[in-house]
Amino acid sequence: MRSVLDPTIPLDVGAISQRQRIVDAMIESCAEKTYSGTTISDIVSRASISRTTFYKRFADKRECFDAALEYSIEALRATAAASHLPSDSPPEAVRKAATAILGLMAERPALAHLVMGEAVSVEPSVTGRYRRILIPALEHLWDSAEEPRHSHSDPRLAFGRAQVLIFDQIAAGRTGDLPSLLPEIVYIALLPFAGHDEAVRQARLASGEAADGSPGSGDR
Repeated sequence: MRSVLDPTIPLDVGAISQRQRIVDAMIESCAEKTYSGTTISDIVSRASISRTTFYKRFADKRECFDAALEYSIEALRATAAASHLPSDSPPEAVRKAATAILGLMAERPALAHLVMGEAVSVEPSVTGRYRRILIPALEHLWDSAEEPRHSHSDPRLAFGRAQVLIFDQIAAGRTGDLPSLLPEIVYIALLPFAGHDEAVRQARLASGEAADGSPGSGDR
């Protein structure tokens, strides 16, 4: 028989919960006050923890920020991965992933602000890291499906265009409207790999139009 003194929850669960609250607090504070304006006091207040607890989990503010960025990137990656089926064609997968990512950022504006704004401000080289994550992931879709890629434009330039569009929307305080960029983002993302015609077709589907341009409802 279990003693009432025996823990019913593993001890590390509490530590994980504390760490996540701290990460969430960093994300929210950066959105409101920027990274440079955020203090340890801001974080511990939002997370409802003590400074001692903060320093048990993180060495300093920058380490906490890096953890928040890692969490945010993984949230976006997992959302994209779960958005499509293995049976989807590469262009369909890209369209669905773009839909899911923009939707998540619209729902979580603080996370979007950190990934697209504060991360670049704190560590400008993070843009290169994003490219190294995204472009091979797109290439993998075509390689896995054994479909040829069409090099109509440089995917690095396409990534830069998409980043500017998204950042401008966030900087203007219109993060909730990010899904309105979907057709353009889909076109930009697909052009280097699928060519103009397929990029246009998927962009039309993304905007709720049928592939022939007549009013429709996406994949129905």
